[in-house]
Amino acid sequence: MVLVAGVDSSTQSCKVVVLDADTGALVREGRAGHPDGTEVHPDHWWRALSEAFDDAGGFAGVSALSVGGQQHGMVLLDREGNVLRPALLWNDTRSAGSAAALTEEVGAEDYAKRTGLVPVASFTVTKVRWVRDHEPEIASRVAAVALPHDWLTWRLRGYGPTGASPLGPDLGQLTTDRSDASGTGYWNPATGAYDLELFRLAFGRDAVEAGTDGTGAGSAGDGAGVGDAVILPRVLAPGASPGIVHAEIAGQPILLGAGAGDNAAAALGLGARAGDVVVSVGTSGTVFAVSDEPIGDPSGTVAGFADASGLFLLIAVTLNAARVLTSVAGLLGVDFDELSRLALEAEPGAGGVVLVPYFEGERTPNLPHATASFSGLTIASTTRSNIARAAVEGMLCGLAGGLDALRGLGHPAERLLLIGGAVQNPAVQQIAAQVFDLPVRVPSPGEYVARGAAVQAAWALAGKRPDWQVALDGHPEPDFRPAIGERYRAEQRKVEQGWVQ
Repeated sequence: MVLVAGVDSSTQSCKVVVLDADTGALVREGRAGHPDGTEVHPDHWWRALSEAFDDAGGFAGVSALSVGGQQHGMVLLDREGNVLRPALLWNDTRSAGSAAALTEEVGAEDYAKRTGLVPVASFTVTKVRWVRDHEPEIASRVAAVALPHDWLTWRLRGYGPTGASPLGPDLGQLTTDRSDASGTGYWNPATGAYDLELFRLAFGRDAVEAGTDGTGAGSAGDGAGVGDAVILPRVLAPGASPGIVHAEIAGQPILLGAGAGDNAAAALGLGARAGDVVVSVGTSGTVFAVSDEPIGDPSGTVAGFADASGLFLLIAVTLNAARVLTSVAGLLGVDFDELSRLALEAEPGAGGVVLVPYFEGERTPNLPHATASFSGLTIASTTRSNIARAAVEGMLCGLAGGLDALRGLGHPAERLLLIGGAVQNPAVQQIAAQVFDLPVRVPSPGEYVARGAAVQAAWALAGKRPDWQVALDGHPEPDFRPAIGERYRAEQRKVEQGWVQ
């Protein structure tokens, strides 16, 4: 049996799956935790990757592996390969002002045409602007900017800080893929190239793609850039390989896949096809779909990324998803099972109680400083059951706005695939069938980001994309209740007007 491995280095943890390369069947798996926070030193990811592989039985028998990772996280490296500061993650909203400034300087319509997105605090480009403006001493020492999966792949190949890695700090060996590059805000999915002018506008220095002008890809130099130019990872094609895992790390030759951003990897792992809309309920909430054509939405509601297969990925993201349930469960003093029971005890619409769940600000709509609010509370409606149900409805209604935005751009929607740890909650599945006006299907529980990374590993190994089947476990009965969404949108508009004014 030929084995391939996939890694999901997410916000909260690192997951590893080892699969049969022929069938995609799970052979073994492992996991390790990441620290909480909106900024994390990448060394924590490296240690967790090692621990997760140990938990999965090590590298034994694995012929190829690939890394999927949380998108947008900014990893800054100096010439010696050292990480200059903890990585600012996608959910760090301190760069909201930087996002607004970049949008004003370029114009939302032009920015969307050039990159497929409009800057919000989540994207890497806003974080490099923030560092330029708030940490100039660090900014002056930056020699390369990478993303989480880029950095982990580079370390697996044996590169890293001087004295702490087998091959040393050749920054010119940094690689990424088109899906993760497209989430930076300085790469164009339509042309497949970095927009170096936008990077310079954001950071105040020139940049060069690794592998050009003597910065790696077999060069004899130290990969420290051309003059003062910052190195950006070389963008690999789908199915390509950046090299092999270094022998000191794996103890055997293991081919590496290109890696991917987490949502693009999940789309690969699910085998998402035209007409599918995937709703993922994790730390963040995402609504995404594979498209044949790139898009640029000047409203910024939908980001037009590249996917990991050679096509494009339309995506809307909410900052508030599973943590909404965690917060309300904590408020009620219950676990997830009891939260589900309480929510299903209440009638659809939660007796008029509505939660607009902007606990951590929001990205879609772009309200980074907004807060959450309950409305419709009366003596009669303020029950534990209604509060629990309003939490589930509010979280899902926020995601339904993403579906509406995709449809508004003309994307066909025929069925909805519901994934993520929170969707194993029976209330989430049943209420999803009332919030979304599409057939809802729940794939078998699994690590679909890691599985998608394993697809890349098998692709690099065999030279063609594998066709693994995905089982569907849940088929909630269609029960669309438009009144739930109507009440939510009415309260959402009030919240937005209060924060925009």
